[in-house]
Amino acid sequence: MKGRLFLVFMLITVAVSTAIVLSGCAPILEGYKLSESPHFVQPPERLREERIEISNYDQLKSEMLNYVMRHEESGRMYTNNYDGDVAEDVMRACSEIENDDPVGAYAVSSITGIATRIVSYHEVNVNITYKRTKQQVDSIVNVSTKRYLRTELLNVMRDYREEAVFNATKSITKDDILWLVEDIYYDNPRTIVMKPVVAVEEFQVSGDSRIMEIRFGHIVQASILQQHSVNLALAAQRNAEEAVGENDAEILLFLTERLMAACSYDEGMAKTTSVHGAQNFAATAYGAWENGIAVGEGFAMAFKALCDVLGFDCQVVLGYHDGMVHAWNTVSLYGEYYHIDVARCSIDGIENAFLKTDDDFRDRYKWDMENTVSCNGTMTYEDIVGTEELDEDDPGDGEIDPDERPEGDITPTSGTSDNESSNSSEHSNEDTADPSDTSEDILERQGTI
Repeated sequence: MKGRLFLVFMLITVAVSTAIVLSGCAPILEGYKLSESPHFVQPPERLREERIEISNYDQLKSEMLNYVMRHEESGRMYTNNYDGDVAEDVMRACSEIENDDPVGAYAVSSITGIATRIVSYHEVNVNITYKRTKQQVDSIVNVSTKRYLRTELLNVMRDYREEAVFNATKSITKDDILWLVEDIYYDNPRTIVMKPVVAVEEFQVSGDSRIMEIRFGHIVQASILQQHSVNLALAAQRNAEEAVGENDAEILLFLTERLMAACSYDEGMAKTTSVHGAQNFAATAYGAWENGIAVGEGFAMAFKALCDVLGFDCQVVLGYHDGMVHAWNTVSLYGEYYHIDVARCSIDGIENAFLKTDDDFRDRYKWDMENTVSCNGTMTYEDIVGTEELDEDDPGDGEIDPDERPEGDITPTSGTSDNESSNSSEHSNEDTADPSDTSEDILERQGTI
């Protein structure tokens, strides 16, 4: 009896529940439709790392160095029929990379490795800490010859970078780098405004190669020096292109006189200058053209900049004049070499320092004669001036226009006369240049100032 009552109760409960569901859920389900869509398996966010397998010491060390070159802080590799003692080789590789390898000695602060045996193979886990940034490691440039190193240094110096890192062969030394920096600077006065202060640090010097970290220092920000380079190149180009003359000798004379007119010799600065390549604008081509004042080195750099535009073989000579730090130029003219000291031309007279030989300079000048081209040319300033006077004495009809005759002189001349040259020393510290010929006016006409 109780069983039948329970069964009846259960049937009534089911019936009531069904009625509630059908009546209450219908409004809720209205407007919904059943749809089907294909099932896609989402790919993992990160693909499984490539399994690196090694079978000998060389492969082990190579893979660890790859971690360093990629500036990775950890890595894992697995042995496969490994030839040797894995644990000992891991310790050996860590020591060699940190102490003997050029890149490791430069970039790695510490490197450790643990070899764990798993059944028939080993799992090697490597951990690395660094003393150089990833950017510094990525900037390492491999150089095998001095010629290639010179090209790379030129690019660095033109951009006024603060640092350069080279992986160089053992044939390239610290002294080579210092010499190249100086040579590049004095060979490129139009594009490198100021000689940098240079510090070189070597890493791992016992093997076949070494890392050379070079730091460059300037007293002026790189962005300012880059703009100065643009202005200097424009000034040199403009002044050189304005040169006139019937021959190369007359053009060199024009360039000398143009620089003398644009720049004054800073005797006070010259007396306090104790080294060549001082970071002072008075010792630069930019200082000569932009500021209109320079010491001997500034004159020499400015004159070379002009000669480079016109293709003259011109070099800067570093030496001494009357015991003071000084610089001037050597120039090739018609297959012969001469000294030209534009700074002293402005002080002592152009006839005393233009187109001079070694013998002419030997008493008051001191320089490295063994590594400087011998200057024994036969032409003189008087030869050029004499040629100019002869050409201008014959205007074509044998007559001289009285209106054009200079007072007190029966012979018209162009350029700088002997009297003007001899008087130039009296005005060496004055601005006697025609305003149209000053560097500031030239740059203003170019729209650079």
